[in-house]
Amino acid sequence: MEDSSISIENVRFVRNRRLILDEISWKVAPSENWIVLGANGSGKTTLLQILAGYLWPTSGAVTVLGERFGEVDLRALRRKIGWVGSFLQAQVPPSQKPLEFIVSGKYASLGIFDKPEAADFEEAAKLAATLEVDRILDLPYAVLSHGEKQRLLIARALIHKPRLLILDEPCGGLDLVSREQLLATLDGMGRIPGGPAMIMVTHYLEEIMPAFTHVFLMKSGRCAAKGPKDSILRRDLLSATFEIPIEAGHENGRYWSRIAKRG
Repeated sequence: MEDSSISIENVRFVRNRRLILDEISWKVAPSENWIVLGANGSGKTTLLQILAGYLWPTSGAVTVLGERFGEVDLRALRRKIGWVGSFLQAQVPPSQKPLEFIVSGKYASLGIFDKPEAADFEEAAKLAATLEVDRILDLPYAVLSHGEKQRLLIARALIHKPRLLILDEPCGGLDLVSREQLLATLDGMGRIPGGPAMIMVTHYLEEIMPAFTHVFLMKSGRCAAKGPKDSILRRDLLSATFEIPIEAGHENGRYWSRIAKRG
């Protein structure tokens, strides 16, 4: 069986002399799905971009899917990782047709530079149907709604059957119905035996579905706490991470949070 674990040790990342990540260490076991939670500017997206091989750490060791950075071709590694995030969405050509966009995920590129097989387009159409975007396949990418684009990104990420799926605020900008539909899709994916491990960045406890097992709290580029979600999503840890009194709880498998009243 292929190694699907993740390990980062004492990772630092500096950009333009600014320290973005500071001494981050983290281990993810194959059976775990993680949420990365923290305030704006805490380093969440940078951490995920390092895991996906889009950024190189300034110092520290990174091993993803059993492959150690510095000993692996990152282009080959990225073919084993699905990415859903706004930084990728912004690079999609406005005229790109959805079916071609999904197929491009097999080659870890934007646009198709290899010659795809008919089976690739058949698989793309199946994924589009599963994610309920099969009715917009003839439209250019530029005219699609944000929710449709997010679902296409997930289809694109899944077409090469990744062992790791990284989701950077996938519900950002979605209305309530679209958000719940997308979260239900992710929860279903997280329950599939042999499916990809998932790591998702979010700002909202309400988006933490039952399939997610662990939480990594970030504050100012450092790890504030990490572990099983029930032991991390506590008032004291959340309040310290966001530097404001926060109440949190869960009901029917979903979490909630609100600013605590003072006094």
